[in-house]
Amino acid sequence: MSSHGERSPEADLGLLDATMIGMGAMIGAGIFVLTGLAAEIAGPAAILVFVLNGVVTAFTGLSYAELASSIPKSGGGYAFVREVFDDLPSFLMGWMLWFAYMIAGGLYALGFAPNFLELLHVYEVAPAPGAVGAIALPVVDVGVPVGVLLASLAVFLLVGLNALSTAASGSVETIFTLIKVGILVVFVGFGLTSPMFSSAEFQPLFPGDAGPLSILPAMGLTFIAFEGYDLITTVTEEVKNPRENIPKAIFVSLGVTVLVYLAVVGVAIGTLGAGGLAEAGEAGIAQAATTFMPTGLPVIQNGGAIIVFGAVFSTLTALNAVVIASSRVAFSMGREEQLLPSFGQLHHRYGTPFVAILASGVVMLGSVVLPTRSAGNMSSLFFLLSFIVVNASVIKLRRERPDMNRPYELPYYPVPPILGILLNLLLTGVLVRYLLRTDTLALLLSVGWITVGGVAYAVHVRLRSSGEEPTDERTAPGSDD
Repeated sequence: MSSHGERSPEADLGLLDATMIGMGAMIGAGIFVLTGLAAEIAGPAAILVFVLNGVVTAFTGLSYAELASSIPKSGGGYAFVREVFDDLPSFLMGWMLWFAYMIAGGLYALGFAPNFLELLHVYEVAPAPGAVGAIALPVVDVGVPVGVLLASLAVFLLVGLNALSTAASGSVETIFTLIKVGILVVFVGFGLTSPMFSSAEFQPLFPGDAGPLSILPAMGLTFIAFEGYDLITTVTEEVKNPRENIPKAIFVSLGVTVLVYLAVVGVAIGTLGAGGLAEAGEAGIAQAATTFMPTGLPVIQNGGAIIVFGAVFSTLTALNAVVIASSRVAFSMGREEQLLPSFGQLHHRYGTPFVAILASGVVMLGSVVLPTRSAGNMSSLFFLLSFIVVNASVIKLRRERPDMNRPYELPYYPVPPILGILLNLLLTGVLVRYLLRTDTLALLLSVGWITVGGVAYAVHVRLRSSGEEPTDERTAPGSDD
């Protein structure tokens, strides 16, 4: 329940809906946006990059499953950390996670734009994405890249949909995710049977002189591809029987997504080649599809257009998922009085976290001007940091509340959370080192956001200390039974 007397979100999402939220975010990010970048860094070993990232994130997935079954509260990792840590660590966790989801939204919007232009190019409505210039805006006397305008439009429309109806945004997520998985199955089927794949060369596996070490920076860059199953826990209170369905949704979404990634990336590299995939960048999968999908089909004209279309609404469903997730983190923080109280209230008419959604949308709109690489790097950095804290939360909660009701307990405790912490720390260190050499913008913006958060927290503490302390409601609902 809300600490401000507002009604709680209604639990009307089933296991399928929860699973589709996770898959909708994951299948769209790594496949349609970051595959080309991974191939540029790691060459054909990009396949191994996705395998290893799947292994690393599985340990954290186990921690999320146990915490979600023990603490059925919306807000994802923030809700868990808020339950077991003090004010400052929980605030910083929420602050980082909120930012990570919002910047991920900008990344997915940026991925939508070139794929949409590629779709228009397939039908000869527009030139290739790289040949499209800017649209002049006489009011400010500047030229704005078409990609930025398309990305902004996607954010605006989906933020509006979420602000007006949670049910509608959830239904769109489920339907579109099922369709895009079907499209990717078609892509893999045609790719595996094409002559190009039968003569594919995956050697040398590692590019240049970097050797196997090229995998590590590529893993750090593409780790956001496995950000998605954690989104399921941001809507815990809106899922039926969350103690049972949330862990199931986490495991199903993560397992299916890893299989899809391996099949799609393998086909893309086997047909277009690692070099061609790297050159295509964000539109790599769509461009690979046009090389082996059948032509001359009625209406469709080019079979590759199906995959390009899949890339368009795959990035849209990923964007929709993080609009949902970011707003729920902000809603949870507002309800816990760690953001403005208005963030933690539901709209009296629409029943949505209206203010939280709009605030998240504003930051997403601002992030679409960032380079795709920088957006991906910032999101990956904050997700890695947040996953470290979530794994630590499992250990701390086990020690402090050993008799807590845990419908799901991760196996071989404490091995999975410890491995999760160590592996995420390793990737964080590798990513920071990579950013220092290649993307100082992403690092500076990340440090800047944390600094702003520190200032915001100090102001928050000062305002609270000048008035009456709010009631601590962290143990309700769903802590100890």
